[in-house]
Amino acid sequence: MIGFLRGKLVHKAPPSLVLDVQGVGYELEAPMTTFYHLPLLGAEMTLHTHLVVREDAHSLFGFIDEADRGLFRTLIKVNGVGPKLALTILSGQSAEEFQRCIQNNDTQALVRLPGVGKKTAERLVIELRDRLPEQSTLEAGETRPALTSNIGNPKQEAISALCSLGYKPLDASKMVQAISTEDKSCEDIIRLALQGAIR
Repeated sequence: MIGFLRGKLVHKAPPSLVLDVQGVGYELEAPMTTFYHLPLLGAEMTLHTHLVVREDAHSLFGFIDEADRGLFRTLIKVNGVGPKLALTILSGQSAEEFQRCIQNNDTQALVRLPGVGKKTAERLVIELRDRLPEQSTLEAGETRPALTSNIGNPKQEAISALCSLGYKPLDASKMVQAISTEDKSCEDIIRLALQGAIR
């Protein structure tokens, strides 16, 4: 098992990124909660990781903190929730917001996430109510890295990222068009679009 990777961020295109660790490029998938806090390209960083091994692929997932990784690991243990859906859930809500939904039996907020139907939302609430990880995402005084902008067309990259998270192209485009994107990074656009979608 690979517990974490420390290296240079050389590529990011939600939901994928590449970390150069001593000359080896590790390709990872990450939720938007991680992308919101990535440093500039070329900067050194550490990601907590989880490796999923299947017959046809080995997939590596990266997280900005251990709480997000813990929630990801909890989610994929739920019947009917795979890594892709777990990433979508983490991208649409913070770990704290998700825990509130579970504790408050708020299935309506959960079904607004792409790929989460009524039955899946109910299953999440029933199975996770008593076994979510502790929500101590940051130690006292610790802050996450500042948000940074993407290179290229942030608006188009945001639409592409939303499609990768499970939204239909037309819906993704409408979500982005509904907000003011001027002078905003790709990550900012995605965050605002997701916030609007789950209200």
